Amino acid sequence: MSVEIAVALIVMLVLLFMKVPVFLSVIAGSAVYFFMNPAVGSMILAQRLVSAVQSSSLLAIPFFVCSGVFMNYSGVTRRIMALCDILTGRLWGGLAQVNVLLSTLMGGLSGSSLADAAMEARMLVPEMEKKGMSKEFSSVVTAASAMITPLIPPGIAMILCGSLANVSIGKLFVSGIGVGILLCVGEMVTVSVISKKRGYAPTRDHRLTWKEAAPVVKDSILPMCLPVIIIGGVRLGIFTATEAGAVAVVYSIVLGLIYRELDWATIKNGLKETILSTGGIMLIIGAASALSWILTKERIPQMLTEAMLEVSANKYVFLLLVNLFLLIVGMFIEGNAAMIILVPLLFPIAMNYGINEIQFLMMFIFNMAIGSMSPPMGTLMFVVCGETKCKLKDFIIESIPFYIVLIVELLALTFIPFLTTGLVDLIY
Repeated sequence: MSVEIAVALIVMLVLLFMKVPVFLSVIAGSAVYFFMNPAVGSMILAQRLVSAVQSSSLLAIPFFVCSGVFMNYSGVTRRIMALCDILTGRLWGGLAQVNVLLSTLMGGLSGSSLADAAMEARMLVPEMEKKGMSKEFSSVVTAASAMITPLIPPGIAMILCGSLANVSIGKLFVSGIGVGILLCVGEMVTVSVISKKRGYAPTRDHRLTWKEAAPVVKDSILPMCLPVIIIGGVRLGIFTATEAGAVAVVYSIVLGLIYRELDWATIKNGLKETILSTGGIMLIIGAASALSWILTKERIPQMLTEAMLEVSANKYVFLLLVNLFLLIVGMFIEGNAAMIILVPLLFPIAMNYGINEIQFLMMFIFNMAIGSMSPPMGTLMFVVCGETKCKLKDFIIESIPFYIVLIVELLALTFIPFLTTGLVDLIY
């Protein structure tokens, strides 16, 4: 590794730890490299910043962000939450189970774990506390359930990974269904065990009649059709993943008009939120593209590949080392930024080991999801605790059972490829 790349990486990491915005930290590190390497044209930096965001596949990001925003404005969240209560109301934990299932179902509609966490922290945590659940437990369940969102299509993380690794985004969407359901079940079981031990009772003790449940089910049918339309349309070749985003936007607007909860004022606010959210993501993508070019030029991926093969030729040893590395990285660096920087580095190595591309990328996303609620810099942890006023120390202690479940499921994804590829093989 040259002195220039070492200094560039140090500058970037120092700025990240100083909580300088991710895109500025990465651009600063890249700029240092070009400054110390005058022979390399500085215009390459500008070219990479611009060209990286011109990929047509990345258009899916603003489309899905926009559809998620409009879904929230359209009263969809309230209707899905009522459906979740019908499905889980008789389970131990009551509203805690609703919390987990709501994130799972909303993941296919919003695509943003932070938005999901903030919404549920405001809507459900106060109600959970009224039912006798502790603030720490309610906060942890909210953060843990929001982790499911990036794993359920159309998660932004899957679009980014698919674009970076040149892997079918449609196949990642399908794989995400299985992985998301696995995580949902694991968290619901954890909630049930803890709730039964602490006496967190169900929200009701009787089975609803069809007459009682029918109005709620009827109201939720149209929103729940969106993931089916997206997956079905992409699989049948009716539209691409990018075009699916545009379909999602139109569908969300139609729902808003049907429910009469979307007007010009909310559309304007929704578009503003979309621009702000997308702008932040695109800046990170552009900055990371410049860094990726530098790493490729310096042959860092090849050097890492050779080093890993010298350590062990066993792919499972490699996966365990990658898991450990990503868990640590996820504690300090925002998930999307880590993906954009590390996928171009680690993906070629994984391919040399003969690891299934879908399995590796879903494991990568799962690791980043765990990192998002892990101290010291987990974004989900800070968002939820900021909304609920839960102390970080109490949050971390209460999270231990959920961390154990997450690690067990990560190991399952590592050693049982079928969990990530089975559904893909069945549909494709």
